[in-house]
Amino acid sequence: MELNIQKSFAEKEDGVLYLVPTPIGNLEDMTFRAVRILKEAAVIFAEDTRQTRKLCSHFGISTSLNSYHEHNKEQKGERIISLLKAGQTAALVSDAGTPLVSDPGKEIVRSCIEEGIPVIALPGANAAVTALTASGLGGGPFYFYGFLPRKRKEREDELKKIAHVEASFIFYESPYRVKETVAHLAALWENRQVVLARELTKKFEELIRGSGAEVSDYLQDREIKGECCLIVEGGQAASEQQAWWQGLGMKAHVTRYVEDGLPAKAAIKEAAKDRGVSKREVYAAYHDL
Repeated sequence: MELNIQKSFAEKEDGVLYLVPTPIGNLEDMTFRAVRILKEAAVIFAEDTRQTRKLCSHFGISTSLNSYHEHNKEQKGERIISLLKAGQTAALVSDAGTPLVSDPGKEIVRSCIEEGIPVIALPGANAAVTALTASGLGGGPFYFYGFLPRKRKEREDELKKIAHVEASFIFYESPYRVKETVAHLAALWENRQVVLARELTKKFEELIRGSGAEVSDYLQDREIKGECCLIVEGGQAASEQQAWWQGLGMKAHVTRYVEDGLPAKAAIKEAAKDRGVSKREVYAAYHDL
């Protein structure tokens, strides 16, 4: 991207694209400014018009609604640019929270920037930051990841790549997969603190704090409802004093050697040597004994 200077509120002939956050649960989290912008816009482009229509009805917003989502973003992107060039103002919203945080929209924002059309983002509700600040693991750097891969092998590969990041991690997860994901985190990243925040800002808001293993055990016999946000303690930075396997559990440590071509017996021996523990201890961890 070339150097681009945006004077957001300078007089221009073209329109403006507003990125407008919407509540993640509690409608009282809608800002006065967000309501005003949605009322003044020529069109509201929404990820799901049915969901946004409920919000508009609650706040008396009569602005025309149109869809903009992953499956029509190219076609609708051209329409949005044409509308903005004609001097109209458009607002982009997601189903809940702040647009472009694990939601569609990056393509239209980039197109606007290329065309010299102002893009103005409003502050507002966001599940990631809300969960982080209440987790007990905030107050410093954080690494927002979003949704981890669904397949176990792909998820494990991703977690291995980022194991040494020192900042607290923020993951989004579906209530249908959160048990599996937390169990996987507990196995790969032993002894790290995990916080599961669900139903944020709603009546049944719940934060579950503990080690990965403790949170995983707590979830096993419970039905989990609502969108979930996981905050996970950061790792230790890789350095000359820190081996590549630090941050991995024993089983994951052995598994890495096996993936590199060693037989399981030899992999267990190498992992035990790395850690300075007995082969019996590593063997038991690898075979879940």
